[in-house]
Amino acid sequence: MNKFIVFLCFTLIYNFSQAQEKQYKVGCIGFYNLENLFDTVNDTLINDEEFLPEGGKQWTEERYNQKLGQLSKVVSELGTELSPDGVAILGVAEIENRKVLEDFVQTDALKKRNYQIVHYDSPDKRGIDVALLYQPKYFKVTSSKAIPLEIYDKDGERKFTRDILLVSGIYDEEPLHIMVNHWSSRRGGEKATSKYRNFGADICKAVTDSLMAINPDAKVMIMGDLNDDPTSPSVKKHLQAQRDKRSVKKGGFFNPWENYFRKGIGTLAYRDAWSLFDQIIITKALVDPKVGGYQFYKANIHNEPYLVQKTGQYKGYPLRTFVGNDFRGGYSDHFAVYVFLIKELMQ
Repeated sequence: MNKFIVFLCFTLIYNFSQAQEKQYKVGCIGFYNLENLFDTVNDTLINDEEFLPEGGKQWTEERYNQKLGQLSKVVSELGTELSPDGVAILGVAEIENRKVLEDFVQTDALKKRNYQIVHYDSPDKRGIDVALLYQPKYFKVTSSKAIPLEIYDKDGERKFTRDILLVSGIYDEEPLHIMVNHWSSRRGGEKATSKYRNFGADICKAVTDSLMAINPDAKVMIMGDLNDDPTSPSVKKHLQAQRDKRSVKKGGFFNPWENYFRKGIGTLAYRDAWSLFDQIIITKALVDPKVGGYQFYKANIHNEPYLVQKTGQYKGYPLRTFVGNDFRGGYSDHFAVYVFLIKELMQ
């Protein structure tokens, strides 16, 4: 039996007395900010000096391999409560290059899944990129490209940041488009930098509109570390993402993370407050049963107790690799997120 197929039984009551069982195929798609996954080799084209054995963080092969092991443990668990093969597709951020991903997918916890890589070097001044990992037995890539974010400061100087990665393919016989994002940070102040994230949202909306011009029922996912919350202008006004899937109009988006955020649940913490920057936002076709095929089922944050700092100043925060240059040996300063899609099996 294909391990990816999990049968969920839902009991539907008709006229309060008659029951009928339906069976569904389940898939899992996620995103994880890997928090500065650098190798130990000096790249003269980027600013990676602190992540070298002789650098400020004393980034040795031992520490690098420990981080790979920690992160792979997390990814190996994502979605396994319903899908034994875990995430079929995973967007990632804060990776230095393709080589760190090649090392990552060959870790003991992940190598059996045969994750393949879609990656382009970004012009980000820190030297970090986004990428997409996928299991080829579930997802076949048909095209991919890096979409640059050409944003400029008030003096007309370009701010070099991460490209948006657009990957199109066939997910279990259905066309699917994914954009992996890592929008500009809030360094310099949330309000002062919001225009840069708004621009990222506008690009994602324009790409989605183009895809929908070809197919009005295009299934599109916008995922990533948006450096904004579900209620921020970039998401609410520019993407016009709705918290209630019944409110999503043609060409619009559903954001399952807003309800989490309004309950005080997040994916990263700062100054004793939770933010939910890590999101997967989807088009109406994934919440409209009339379209058929895979539909959104539920969204989860992977915030298991072992991923949480237990003591000290940052008690309750995600257990990260470093605080400053102090090595903590943790995982990431972000929790991973993932969504389940289900498709009814014809009987």
